[in-house]
Amino acid sequence: MERLRATDIMYLKGVGPARAKILGEELGIKTLYDLLHHFPSHYIDRSHFYGITSLRSEMTMVQVKGRFVSFNILGEGARTRLVGLFTDGLSTMEVVWFKRINAIREQLRIGSTYVIFGKPSEFNGRWSMVHPEIDTPEEVESTIGLRGVYPLTEKLRNRGITSRLLFNLVRNLISSHLKTVADPIPAEIRKRLRLMDRREALLAIHNPRDNNQLTKARERLKFEELFYLQLNILSYSRRRSIKFGGYSFTKIGNYFNSFYSQCLPFDLTGAQKRVIKEIRRDMNSGRQMNRLLQGDVGSGKTLVALMCMLIALDNGCQACLMAPTEILATQHFETISQLAAKIGVNVKLLTGSTPKKARDLIHSQLTDGSLHILIGTHAVIEDDVKFARLGFVVIDEQHRFGVEQRAKLWRKNNVPPHILVMTATPIPRTLAMTLYGDLDVSVIDELPPGRKPVTTLLRMEENRLEVYRSIARQVKQGRQVYIVYPLIKENEKTDLKSLEEGYEQICETFREFRVAFVHGKMKPAEKDAQMTRFASHQADILVATTVIEVGVNVPNATIMVIENAERFGLSQLHQLRGRVGRGEGQSYCILMSKPNISSLTRKRLSIMTSTTDGFIVAEADLKLRGPGDLEGTLQSGMGINLNIANIATDGRLIQLARNEAEPILESDPSLASPVNEPLRREMHALFDKTIDWSMIS
Repeated sequence: MERLRATDIMYLKGVGPARAKILGEELGIKTLYDLLHHFPSHYIDRSHFYGITSLRSEMTMVQVKGRFVSFNILGEGARTRLVGLFTDGLSTMEVVWFKRINAIREQLRIGSTYVIFGKPSEFNGRWSMVHPEIDTPEEVESTIGLRGVYPLTEKLRNRGITSRLLFNLVRNLISSHLKTVADPIPAEIRKRLRLMDRREALLAIHNPRDNNQLTKARERLKFEELFYLQLNILSYSRRRSIKFGGYSFTKIGNYFNSFYSQCLPFDLTGAQKRVIKEIRRDMNSGRQMNRLLQGDVGSGKTLVALMCMLIALDNGCQACLMAPTEILATQHFETISQLAAKIGVNVKLLTGSTPKKARDLIHSQLTDGSLHILIGTHAVIEDDVKFARLGFVVIDEQHRFGVEQRAKLWRKNNVPPHILVMTATPIPRTLAMTLYGDLDVSVIDELPPGRKPVTTLLRMEENRLEVYRSIARQVKQGRQVYIVYPLIKENEKTDLKSLEEGYEQICETFREFRVAFVHGKMKPAEKDAQMTRFASHQADILVATTVIEVGVNVPNATIMVIENAERFGLSQLHQLRGRVGRGEGQSYCILMSKPNISSLTRKRLSIMTSTTDGFIVAEADLKLRGPGDLEGTLQSGMGINLNIANIATDGRLIQLARNEAEPILESDPSLASPVNEPLRREMHALFDKTIDWSMIS
């Protein structure tokens, strides 16, 4: 593969400098390797020949073998056309061209055998085909089967670069270079998993004999992509483990024990106990911990984080929690300071709006060690924020931070602090193995006792009056309500309700109730004031955009109404639903939608009404929408750039790839043995240009 990666595409027969330039600009095809791995998006069946008498108008693309018996140029000016009479020996049909008439007429010979391929159409009992592909029988025979159709851009089409041209270029490449392609996957793995040889797979992915061969080729190439990805991720993790030592927290002392006996607000769930044990084991290993803590909204992640921070305090270290928004940081501060107040833990909040006097006190107490836990936003990573001995860092909703921002936080210490990454966005297992494969993963999969599942209902516009009656009943009982809109201002291209119109309508409908109003473009002080109104029950209804998705904790709120729910992703709907159900009363999430939604949209929304399990929702969302950028998580720098594998649908292969990668690295961490040398070279070629972020985040 080294030769293919090193050879410019311009040197392939049929390319040249001009085509090479546009292929590079439009498709990123700069080398022979790039072209070989520009896989078809779909296939056309070139395995069957049809007789003219067997053609049907519903057929899409067919090929017919025969010869031309005559050519005539008909019409004048723009209506000029070339009409060829084509026979298969039993019947005849017309073949019509409107462009390149003279060139085509010179190219084709009466009486010679050709294969025409195109869409048949019938008019007045006569079959015809417009601008078909035309090949010789020998050309078709050499590519019999399924022919790849390649993704193109409009600019390429305008420059005469067609899918057929790309197919022919790939054929040239395969015939001249495929024999030089070695297979780095060990023969033992290929045999055990019954995988195709790499050469056979690359040939078959472009021009398979049939669907069975195509399936096997895809399986092989998907496994290969995922196998190298898992090798890369696991290698990162092992190198970091070897390179970085960490504090060894062997002591469970007064802070932890006093909190457990005096301050614990409720009994820990089995899941919380299990996760704390996993984190304790990491913190006592002598290596820097890097652990992802997943837990649904309300599962008690913050309590687990606090108890682990107390272990750091018991071992003479400080702790820090960084959250992406001031609202969320303030919520964490209020929760943690209230829980830890009885045992003398000094907790401070640092955000962009912290006054200078308070900020100076924080800086002073951090450096003299009297400040135990600092909670804040990006402000905690500023250069003038210095710790005496930072030993434990919690990063909440980490995908909202840049990689370098997170790294800047833990570089504040000579000894790298233990890192606990928390997210309330449930991440499917297969996605976690790729996006967070270098982190150990803990999951809190139980809700605290007494929490009632939120009842989720799908309602259409004709049910609005019934929904408003439900809102009125809840508010009269002293409860509060969220109403969420997807927009801030009216978008003329859609029929979505705007937030302003919704606010006016709600104020008009519920005149006797107090209504607050918040969206992401408000000034922070104004937004916080509105949020505070609702949180302190000075407002009964909060009309908002998704700014409330994270960081609002109002146990008294029991109804969440989401307008135009069909416009939201499932994971986002689940996050919004998590704003209710935080108190003792039964809570409801009402999804308002149009009646004329598609069957796929109805299926998506029915998932929300059928389960409150965030991991089930996330799995369904991943399969329906694909991984996308998943709120920025693909910034991890782990080299995730898949040509053929799909994280959403190839979970079995991801697990298989990981199962094969782990024992190889266990026995040969640097891939230095002769049998693993091809793997190391391929890893070097694939991933050496990516940044080793695992060393810093």
